[in-house]
Amino acid sequence: MKHVFIINPTAGKKGCTAELMSMAKGLAAGHGLDVDCILTKRPGHAMETARNLAQSGEEVRVYACGGDGTMNEAANGIAGYGNAAMTCIPVGTGNDFLKNFGDKAGLFSDAENLWDGPVLPLDAIDCNGRLALTVACSGFDAQVADGVHTYGKLPLLGGQGSYIVSLGVNFLLRSLRHHWTVTVDGERLPQDSFVLVAVCNGRYYGGGFMPAAEARMDDGILNTLVVRGASRATFLRLVGDYSVGRYYKFPEIAQCYTAKEIRIESHEGPVVTCLDGEITRSKQVALRLSEKKVQFFGPAGCDPNATFRPLP
Repeated sequence: MKHVFIINPTAGKKGCTAELMSMAKGLAAGHGLDVDCILTKRPGHAMETARNLAQSGEEVRVYACGGDGTMNEAANGIAGYGNAAMTCIPVGTGNDFLKNFGDKAGLFSDAENLWDGPVLPLDAIDCNGRLALTVACSGFDAQVADGVHTYGKLPLLGGQGSYIVSLGVNFLLRSLRHHWTVTVDGERLPQDSFVLVAVCNGRYYGGGFMPAAEARMDDGILNTLVVRGASRATFLRLVGDYSVGRYYKFPEIAQCYTAKEIRIESHEGPVVTCLDGEITRSKQVALRLSEKKVQFFGPAGCDPNATFRPLP
């Protein structure tokens, strides 16, 4: 079996790449494993590398070393291949995926805890052919995430500063209402004005927001939270509870469905959708459950549903 570290050299603090390569070397020496390191060179390279490894037919364990974007690319590369499994060594800024593992999340930082760990088959969200493991959100939250990428390139704006600017621009200067047709498992929702649609396989996105605390990553269901068109004042009242999974306190504008297929058709501009932090745009968004699609391995005793919380 091969063990391959796919390292994003631009993720995390300076020196992470050297540390990861040293970790890989120690893993090989300590356990007699076939270990290799590949540094990504461009967006999409992690996905391409993971897919090539999976398509070789050889048993392979992939270590995605970066943030949620690197994790997402590796998952898209190995999805559907029974000979390939993946894990995550977090060196990025967000790492929302690992928050699903609760107090075991810290163990993922050391490959010694991972290399012989159990394999867990996880569901995924297929969005127009691209997979997300945690949350696929369309509308307001996706627009804020998109703005963070844009404003983060401006001088003097770091990660927090670009988030604040993007949040302000999208909340104050742009309409919160989107004219969409949304269908859930073939049933069209009666309203046509929406703030956002968050399709949840996992529980965290956007640096720790948890829209649906009852979402589980292996139950064959996509918990789909729909927030209808609302005033700015109403949205401000909602957002605090929304961020910790208490959307049910606002039944007049927020509803959650258990679904396997969701469609969004825009009657205005393209829908901005955020998939594990990656931004896409399309007039029509087709989201489907991709059941047990990704083989994931982690520390002994880890649980991707460790922070699951049932509805009251």
